[in-house]
Order: sequence, then structure tokens, then C-alpha cells
Amino acid sequence: MQAGKPILYSYFRSSCSWRVRIALALKSIDYETVPINLIKDQGQQFSQEFQALNPMKQVPTLKIDGITISQSNLSILKQVGQENQLTWAQKVIHTGFNALEQILRSTAGKYCVGDEVSMADLCLVPQVANAERFKVDLTPYPTISRINKTLLALEAFQVSHPCRQPDTPPELRA
Repeated sequence: MQAGKPILYSYFRSSCSWRVRIALALKSIDYETVPINLIKDQGQQFSQEFQALNPMKQVPTLKIDGITISQSNLSILKQVGQENQLTWAQKVIHTGFNALEQILRSTAGKYCVGDEVSMADLCLVPQVANAERFKVDLTPYPTISRINKTLLALEAFQVSHPCRQPDTPPELRA
């Protein structure tokens, strides 16, 4: 039973939201975006209206076919604390990328797993953007960098990019 056009409650910079936008674009699913600013008004995800939709108070939240689905990772950054975020993020990303670079040596083709876009690719691109945001040196990760560049050339990854979202601040737009 179709319950109308899907609605994605999203924050432009959320890597979790970006993964959902990529998936929707790859599947050519037309959807409406409702921006939820995680910073403005002490976090719009804490509003009573949004909590009624998602008691977890997280983005992304996707309403599709009468079902509401949600997931997020911003809460971890808040727990780490502002003063420790850069160091913590760099360490966690380096640890993950060191392992992933080794794995990709045996699985990669054009993309992470062969020559078809997979869920791994939907996760890779937003994580590389996080790495860039947290000033991680990507030089030790040539396979990750190559795959990321290839994926960013695909339309689904371009239209879903944080710099092209309706809630992207003007100074960060493409």
C-alpha cells in the first residue's frame, strides 16, 4: 500500500542522511526533503513535533510506504565533547581506513566490491567526506581515494551531496 511520496527528514551534513539520499537516488525514488537543523534552535530534532515522529530524536528519518525508519551517529560526537572531537574522529577514521584499505585490496574493482555499486560504496563516500572534514590525510589510502573519486562522478552521488541539499547554508553550496 503506497502512502504517498516518501519524506526524508534530513540534515545536509549528516553522513547518515547522505547514505539514504544516495540510495534513494540510485533507486530513482522521488522524495520530499524536510530539513532538520541539528544546530539551530539548540537542535530542531529535539522539537516536540519531531519527537512525535521519531522518539530517538535523530536524522535521517525516512517515512516511506507508511513506515518510519531512522538512524544516526551525531550523538557520539556530542558524547566525545567539542574539545576532543578532532583528535577522536581522526583516530577512529584512521583505524577504520587502515582496515578498509587492506580489505579493498582483495574486493575492489571499479567500486568497493567489484564493478557494481554496493552498500559499502554508500557508506564509503560520506565517510571520506567526514575524513576530509576532520582533516585526515588520505595519502595512505589510495584505493579508498580512487573509489571515492569514481563514485563521486556518478549522478546519484552528485545529487545527494551535502552541498546540494535544500538546507545547505549558502556559503557551503556547490
